[in-house]
Amino acid sequence: MESAHSLADVQYTSFWLADPGRPEALPALTGDTSCDLLVVGGGYTGLWTALVAKERDPARDVVLVEGQEVGWAASGRNGGFCAASLTHGFFNGLERWPEELRTLERLGHENLQAIEDAVKRYGIDCDWERTGELDVATEPHQVEELREGAAQMVEYGLNAEFLDAEAVRAEVDSPTFLAGLWDKDGVAMVHPAKLAWGLKRACTELGVRIYEHTPATDLAESGAGMAVRTPYGRVFARHVALGTNIFPNLVKRVRPFLAPVYDFALMTEPLTDEQLASIGWKNRQGLGDCNNQFHYFRISADNRILWGGYDAIYHYGGKVRAEYDHRPETYEKLAGHFFTAFPQLAGVKFSHAWGGAIDTCSRFSAFFGTAHKGRVSYAVGYTGLGVGATRFGAEVMLDLLAGERTERTELEMVKSKPLPFPPEPVKWAGISITKWSLDRADHNAGKRNLWLKAMDALGLGFDS
Repeated sequence: MESAHSLADVQYTSFWLADPGRPEALPALTGDTSCDLLVVGGGYTGLWTALVAKERDPARDVVLVEGQEVGWAASGRNGGFCAASLTHGFFNGLERWPEELRTLERLGHENLQAIEDAVKRYGIDCDWERTGELDVATEPHQVEELREGAAQMVEYGLNAEFLDAEAVRAEVDSPTFLAGLWDKDGVAMVHPAKLAWGLKRACTELGVRIYEHTPATDLAESGAGMAVRTPYGRVFARHVALGTNIFPNLVKRVRPFLAPVYDFALMTEPLTDEQLASIGWKNRQGLGDCNNQFHYFRISADNRILWGGYDAIYHYGGKVRAEYDHRPETYEKLAGHFFTAFPQLAGVKFSHAWGGAIDTCSRFSAFFGTAHKGRVSYAVGYTGLGVGATRFGAEVMLDLLAGERTERTELEMVKSKPLPFPPEPVKWAGISITKWSLDRADHNAGKRNLWLKAMDALGLGFDS
């Protein structure tokens, strides 16, 4: 069987994190220390928060603690799509915040440009390519949806183009592609782990003190500031920014708003020139199909194809465990889908397979808040589009800690919260029914059943 053969020699680890340029971990914190700002979490949210804090005020004493190593979780395992959208895509934003979407899109594009500028300013070698993203229709009912979607995006001033079947296959040749919507400059491709490692280096060069293998275990008020306990010491800080995403938040009231969902990906071996020519892809866009249970795919700097998505697995009780990071049945399913999309690549093998948890919330995009009389801020819930949006989240957290009213903090998106998920077993049952319903819709011309319509009305749902 083609899919089983293609996985015969696979390494079960993130291709990005397996890069030989992976830096050595910095020492753990031992003893007590103090600072102006403590950042908890060494993923993109935490790294951008520390970096932007030092850029705003070089004299600010900033400490960052990470429970394992910088970039080891979602920041080093994602597909490497760095999007301008702050709302998990234009259409999710249009549905939820139509009145401020123009502002959100402008801020999102400014944020993406700020990331690109930082990559250049700090000399971060992360295979940055501003290629845009191509959404593709693989079912007939999706063609008109893309045509209408492109018109809406243009109306909002975005550089989008509808492609018919011939035009989309001239970009990337798959017999399953019926149409496309090309967002030409709103997405960049990046090596996600190299971006995290580059941000780590930039932070240390600006004077941020980073302690790895230093989990934050407890948060409490201490005088006019906060105290955060770690296994071998404490950090006393005036302010604390939490960038822990799906891992248990030190502000416990945030936890019911989040659900850990496991996402999986494959990476092929490098394509030969002949193989690459058989599919085109000369403009190197990131791609995603339009199904509810969708695939995302892109081409790497060394001409491998990353193929991920489709299955999104929630484990009862919202558990986050290392043993959930791999799922052979999903890998085989993804491999089969890959060869359906690209039959001309028969015989290609996959070199890496991996998975990991993302922090889903009911509105599919980040939410923000403060605790402990404004001394603590958090930004969580990115739902898989955090490579770009985390920098915006960092700016919001720093604005909130400063007590400043800014264009960002006045957004309804920032001031509002998603609906929390219900407790178990209702949470697990609701997510399971929603997944089943989404799969049915994908195989029934996109028609949503009564359950999905009810979830839409409540602003709840599930997105792979």
